[in-house]
Amino acid sequence: MFSMRPIGRVRSAYTETAQIPKGPDARHDAEGVLEVLPEFEPGLSDIEGFSHLFVIWVFDRAEGYELLVTPPTDDRPHGVFATRAPRRPNPIGLTVVQLLRRDGPRLHVRGIDMVDGTPIVDIKPYLSSVPVEKLKRGWLTEAEARK
Repeated sequence: MFSMRPIGRVRSAYTETAQIPKGPDARHDAEGVLEVLPEFEPGLSDIEGFSHLFVIWVFDRAEGYELLVTPPTDDRPHGVFATRAPRRPNPIGLTVVQLLRRDGPRLHVRGIDMVDGTPIVDIKPYLSSVPVEKLKRGWLTEAEARK
């Protein structure tokens, strides 16, 4: 087993999950703040040089899990690991945000899709060596074509 503890919390205008845009046309332009706990602030050194960040967080309001889910973007079930569904065996979320600025232990970001107070377990600089033309969207491509 392993255990994790939050390094901070998300500050967001979203107070419940129903407010977060979902679906193939969803735009995640909401701004918010990643509030890092004071003891972890030294770990933010040099983060200002990155335009985007991975935020690893916990679906702390999700209970239980299902291995087959029907996401809001499709009317067909898919394996939970082929979706971004919150009810997962390990309720971990991953979001890419744009870093707007740093204010001490507070990272002001755009692209929030988390509820206010969501625990953050890690932050990493966004780096990808996969060219856009090589990315595949799996079942989403077919679901979007049916809409």
